[in-house]
Amino acid sequence: MQAAIEEAARATEIGEVPIAALIVQDDRILARSHNYRESWQDPTAHAEIIVIRAAAKALRSWRLVDTTLYVTVEPCAMCLGAIILARIPRIVFGAHDPKAGACGSVLDFTNEPRLNHRVEAAGGILENECQALLKQFFKQLRTE
Repeated sequence: MQAAIEEAARATEIGEVPIAALIVQDDRILARSHNYRESWQDPTAHAEIIVIRAAAKALRSWRLVDTTLYVTVEPCAMCLGAIILARIPRIVFGAHDPKAGACGSVLDFTNEPRLNHRVEAAGGILENECQALLKQFFKQLRTE
């Protein structure tokens, strides 16, 4: 999670909201990224989507079994849908998202019995550090 926090901090340097993700397999980081929604003007350019694409390319498979996705903020419904479709078995996230979180905050798709894949989710990991990045970013935006 610390590596994800460090990646999130880099996002602020280019004016992006400090949210970052990485995918790990066997203690090896396959992919890392932060959000690029503003830079690319792409509503799907969430960190999770970007790292899923990169990890699939690295593994030469869309099935990302035996991986863990770390993300600084609870994934939204779009990202959790991609996580489920990629067959990622486990996600670890920092800050809960009371406005868009799909791991229990607003919705809970992690154990939806009607879906073909379940995701183990662990949240609140280094939550204070993840929230601090977000609070500082938005505080700075309001003062500019």
